[in-house]
Order: sequence, then C-alpha cells, then structure tokens
Amino acid sequence: MGSRSVSVGLRAMFSMLTPNESSFERVEEVPPYVQQATPFFVGLMVLELVVGLLKTGRSVVTISDGLTSIAAGMVSRLPLLLLRGCELSAYMYVWEHFRLLELPWDSAWTWWFTLIGVDFGYYWVHRFAHEVAVLWAAHQVHHSSEYYNLTTALRQSAAQQFASWVFYLPLALAVPPSIFAVHIQLNLLYQFWIHTEVNLGPLEWVFNTPKHHRVHHGRNLYCIDKNYGGILIIWDRLFGTFAPEEDKVIYGLVFPIRRYESLFVQLHYYRYLWKKSKAYKTFSDKVSTFLKGPSWKPGKARLGDHVDNPKVTGREEPHRPSWSLPLQAYVAVHFLLVLWTYHELFQNKMMLSQSTLLGMICYILLTLTSLGFIIDLTLQRIDFHSLTCADSCSTDGGHARSKVFPNTQHSSRLTTISQLFFSVLLCFPE
Repeated sequence: MGSRSVSVGLRAMFSMLTPNESSFERVEEVPPYVQQATPFFVGLMVLELVVGLLKTGRSVVTISDGLTSIAAGMVSRLPLLLLRGCELSAYMYVWEHFRLLELPWDSAWTWWFTLIGVDFGYYWVHRFAHEVAVLWAAHQVHHSSEYYNLTTALRQSAAQQFASWVFYLPLALAVPPSIFAVHIQLNLLYQFWIHTEVNLGPLEWVFNTPKHHRVHHGRNLYCIDKNYGGILIIWDRLFGTFAPEEDKVIYGLVFPIRRYESLFVQLHYYRYLWKKSKAYKTFSDKVSTFLKGPSWKPGKARLGDHVDNPKVTGREEPHRPSWSLPLQAYVAVHFLLVLWTYHELFQNKMMLSQSTLLGMICYILLTLTSLGFIIDLTLQRIDFHSLTCADSCSTDGGHARSKVFPNTQHSSRLTTISQLFFSVLLCFPE
C-alpha cells in the first residue's frame, strides 16, 4: 500500500477527502472505500486495545463481545457477494428513469450538496429505525453490545440495507450515482471512529462526535432515541432529538440479550415482534406492533413510553460470560481462520459461480453460529460445530475451496487440527 493510498484511506475514515480526488464520472470508477478501510479498522482497534490497557490496566474489549461485533459486521456484508447493495441499485434505477435534472459530476458544489444530502437522509434512516418496530428489529443489532468501543461500530445488521434505500431516493432526482456512491461510503466510514471515548470541544456543536454518539448508545432514560446524526449533529438540534451527555452512560439494549450467537443477534427481535403481535386480538393492533414504536402497546401513543424499562442506576456492569481460557483460545483461532476465508472470498468473488458463493456463505454463517454457541455455552454448539466440520470436509466446501483459494489449504489443515482440539476441550469445560 503506497503512501498516497494510506493518506486517502485515513482521510476517508474522517470524511476529509477533497472533491477533486473523490469525484468520478461513472459508478465503476468509485473506489471501494469501505473494503479498502479494513487495515485501518484493524489498526485502530489494536491501538484502542493498547491504549486502554496502558490507561486502565484492563482490556476495553472482551473476546466474546468483540468477536460477536466483528461477526455481525461480516454477516451484514455477505449479501453483497450475491447482489449489488440495495441503496445503490435502487438509486441508479430512479436516476436512470426519473431524474429531473443532472448536476455536474465534477462540480465541488455537487460534491458538498451530496455530502449534506446523504447525511440528512441518514438522519431519517436512523430515526425511523428507532421509531418503527420492524426497522428497529434490524437496527437493534448495532445496539446489542453492552460495551462501547471500535468493534461495536462493526456490529451491523444484514437486514437494514433492505429498507434504508428509500430515504436516499430524492437525491437520485438530480445527483449522479457516482457521487452518491462516494458519500454513502464516507458517511458509513465516519461513524466508525466515533465509537470511542474521545472529546472534540467546539467541533461538537456541528459534528457528530464520540461524546454525542455515546449518548445514542445508552439505555439511560435521557439517552433513548437521541442523537441520530451521522456526520453532522445539526439535524438533531434542528428536529429536537439532541441530548448532551450527563449521567454515566450505560450501554446496550433496554433489555440486554446477553447472547453471542450471530443469527440470534441478527434475528431474535423479529421473533419477539411476531409473538407480541399474536397476543393482540384486532388486526390493527397486530399491524401496529410492527409499524409503531418498539415500546408501543394498545392505548399508548405511537412511540409508546418507557414506564416498563428497568431502572438504570449507573452501577450496571457489562455481561462477561465465564468460560475457560482454552475455549477462548480455540474460538479466537477458529475465528481468525474463518475471517481469512471471508477475506479471500471477497477478493475472489468475481471468479466464483453463484452456487459456490452461496455454499461459502453458508459455511461462514454456520461457523460463526457454532462459535457463538460455544461462547453462549449451550449444548447446541456440538450439533452446529459438527455441521461446520462436515461442510469444511465436503468436496464442495473443502476441495473446491482449496482450488480457488490455494492459500486456504493450510487453513483447512489448521481447521482440522482445531476441531480435534475442540473435541478434547469438550472433555474439560472448566
């Protein structure tokens, strides 16, 4: 990676690219800024870990929570292996068929207008994701960690992108898709580094900062449904959803799930909504369960209220499951193996058939699920781990994969060794 690439990558993280270097005529020319940011994600997370150890003497990240957050980020991007992102696809369709005018792609005014427009759209995406229960079912993934660190930024929903595209369509009436494709990525990247404990002084009047976003992640009563902004905090100040940081912020969902299995984290709230709707008799109440606020009940206002919320005292501690060091080592090593497979899959996706991609997606999901079950210390972990073992040893999952990814032959051997190691660990759970 050259010095210019490093400079562009770092500045993209803070939305500090200039219009001249990040304006493109065609969508195909737009760099995959998010994918290119992976080394910076890793580097900043390691830096945060080291600084936290030096300042407090303890890790700011636990293996269980950190790996669950990274796994959620992996799951959220798996659909991109099979189809182009919904936001960009829908945007391009509206642009091609319904645009009213065409702003020049090489104009700095277009670039700045799009930055503000995308951020305004994100504010409403984010606000609706908190105020409409079926959208909250996707977004709650991001809030499910009881910690607040850079790994939390990666804890994303696989389903949210299937609804968020609607809020950006007005821009498609005038803004070229190539400029939108730049800013939808920069807006997302900016929100990575604000999952820290840094304070930025006067800049906090205009920009969304770690201090403001800490409030957004809190389950304290004063924090709930506040500070939705992406890059700018001015939208919250304008629309009455801003709250300054006051009491100690306790992070996570109002009712913490305290689970680490990837598919459960992604999908549990849909099941909860379905069960909740079945308890109501009228059709309107059943529909309202999904379309009104997460706290809504019959007889209450659209967004419901928080009278049933557990009281936050400020003395709450994040959930730390007790599990043996050998199991932690096993999970960490096996997670690195599947992370490498995930990376190779994205690097080589253009060379693979749809069926191979689908098979590899299933393999990754099953592996992440089995690792989550191990962390949760549930009996299901044995069954799911057997599935991932069978999948990794099958002809399509093992031999075909090694032909496409020669570097993963060593990973396959390591995986087999780690599976044998796991069998021994089951005999010594403590």
